[in-house]
Amino acid sequence: MASEQEQPTETAEEERADGPSEEQDDQSLFAEDQLAGFRSRWNEIQVGFVDEPRQAVEQADALVSDLVEQLTAGFAEARSRLENQWTEGEEPSTEDLRIALTRYRAFFKRLLAV
Repeated sequence: MASEQEQPTETAEEERADGPSEEQDDQSLFAEDQLAGFRSRWNEIQVGFVDEPRQAVEQADALVSDLVEQLTAGFAEARSRLENQWTEGEEPSTEDLRIALTRYRAFFKRLLAV
């Protein structure tokens, strides 16, 4: 029977001891300057629709494609960082694995929110 201590839990005390969780440090999917750039591109696309509707739709498709590529790359990098936290070096302790699982849980919730 597994003890309560081995089950992954998130408490304020643990977050202070372990540092910020994966969920806390990555609240935004993009940096503010990237967001501003994407919004600016979107605004230009909308304005351009009046004169060139087909071109505007093609540009919207390209913008969405860029966003999806960046999201995919960002999530792949985050998953790789998570994996490296528990697979590198010597055999991880139960506590290391508990922390890894809580970080995977935060990452999982974030993926479902997209």
